[in-house]
Amino acid sequence: MPKAKRIVLADPSAAAALLDEYSKKRAFDATPEPAPAPAPGEGLLLFVVQKHSARQLHYDFRLECDGVLKSWAVPRGPSLNPADKRLAVMTEDHPYDYASFEGVIPPKQYGAGEVIVWDCGPYTPDEDRKGHWYHDRAQAERLVRDGVAAGKLSVTLRGAKLKGSFALVRTARNPKDWLLIKHKDRFVAETDVTGKDHSVLSGLMVENLKAMPVRRMPASQLVPSGKKEALPVKLLPMLAESRDIPFASAGWMWEPKLDGYRVLASIDDKEVKLRSRRGLDLTASFPKLAAELAQQAAKGLVLDGEITAFGADGRPSFAALQERVQLKTEHEIAAADRAMPTVFFCFDMLHFAGVDTRAAPYADRRRWLEQCLLPSPHVQLVHAEENGEALYKAALASGFEGVIAKRKDSKYEAGKRSPTWLKIKPTRSAEFVVGGMTRGKGSRAPLGALLLGYWDEGELRYCGHVGSGFDDRTLAQVKARCEKLRTDACPFTEKPELHSPTTWVRPELVAEVEFQQWTPDGMLRAPVFLRLRDDVDPKSVRRTEPRIAARPVAEATSSSGDSEIDAVLRQLDNKKTALTIAVG
Repeated sequence: MPKAKRIVLADPSAAAALLDEYSKKRAFDATPEPAPAPAPGEGLLLFVVQKHSARQLHYDFRLECDGVLKSWAVPRGPSLNPADKRLAVMTEDHPYDYASFEGVIPPKQYGAGEVIVWDCGPYTPDEDRKGHWYHDRAQAERLVRDGVAAGKLSVTLRGAKLKGSFALVRTARNPKDWLLIKHKDRFVAETDVTGKDHSVLSGLMVENLKAMPVRRMPASQLVPSGKKEALPVKLLPMLAESRDIPFASAGWMWEPKLDGYRVLASIDDKEVKLRSRRGLDLTASFPKLAAELAQQAAKGLVLDGEITAFGADGRPSFAALQERVQLKTEHEIAAADRAMPTVFFCFDMLHFAGVDTRAAPYADRRRWLEQCLLPSPHVQLVHAEENGEALYKAALASGFEGVIAKRKDSKYEAGKRSPTWLKIKPTRSAEFVVGGMTRGKGSRAPLGALLLGYWDEGELRYCGHVGSGFDDRTLAQVKARCEKLRTDACPFTEKPELHSPTTWVRPELVAEVEFQQWTPDGMLRAPVFLRLRDDVDPKSVRRTEPRIAARPVAEATSSSGDSEIDAVLRQLDNKKTALTIAVG
């Protein structure tokens, strides 16, 4: 599909006329607020809530429509409780570029005081709550325009703090007085959402702005943007390179490394598909996850994440996950859902409502994911943290594998292993292709060791045996899997030196192995078997090297948030007993 052209409103003078009052109130040579300018007339409609510490603290609620931001001042701020009917005083329209404004309006200027972007994201009218209009901007704007004129407007917001349906209703006593009311849906809460007082762009509070300058971003970056495309059906996940230790460097974000199946979830108006790293359809194995993902209420959504299963102790269990995917009947799967809960943890968004987001920087994609994902008990957002060293220590102390580091400016390179993503664990482990098995002695007679290799320019290179790390159960399972792949031909390019009877197998199994290091002659030193990886395509297995250093980059603008590392680990630890994670 050709790249979409950027367009402006057909009649910019109409938008300019709407901004006359805004312009008359401001001296643009004295205030940092943006002067009126043509707005983009394409893409997703934007909402923004700005916290404004003027003479009286209030929240400015704004909806993009007809090239401007329709605006209401909400003295007490939004509420997630339908019982709260918050006064919203309609004010002058603001220019589209105002949506990303953060800064200090000088004394003696109109609205003097500090302003932060408290929340933002895409929105759609949902009159009668029967549908959404992300794909039809013209119809969406018409519905908003008609709703404002009629004095009753219903919209669905996808923000980091505000999610779900809200009503704006004009009162009878004054045409400028409206009420902002939360509709009853699964995002209702009695807690005071205004207690989340940091900017979703800079991470600052209004009190910080007097001493700290803020870097502006284009307002168009506040919502998912990119080229238009149909929902992609054949994407492969981006992969990370390895590194031994964490590091302190500006321009990186960190996530806990989960121990599960990497999955791309594709959601449209007809069906949900869960595909593994090697492209296998796992949807039938996780019907509960598919059902919850179907509630995302966006025609066209691709999420990257990890399915994690939880054992009897409530901790993540890869073994439990492997058992789960072997189940075939609906009765077995339903019983497993009760006994071994699974959660889809999301950490990237590759497509939203007809927009390809993969070329955008990770910092933008992460912000859009926080907006657009509608969390549910078994569909959750993975926490991201700027303090990688602290998160690494805390993750290991809680029994997790390590962390993933991602450059804020990294694009999503589908199907590629990139140095802009790094997986960092205390020991080296990697995936290898199984090319054979040897006989052992005594109780290990059926299986002594596996012969391992990796692909290099179309040839399978032998790199060693692994005989430790097995228990009776895994010995039996691996032996049975290998027996089904028996072959007379050695699959390795060069036949390795053999010291015991050997059975060759077709190179269709992948084993994850922990090892100390590579020897000078290309063999694994002190390998230990960890598990089979059915989610990894054998043809994708290559030799990988841990990176020695990370290249620092300039700080990118992103939402750093105010979450604590302890909260992240509690989220991951408590899945057995409490399957809801707080977002942000």
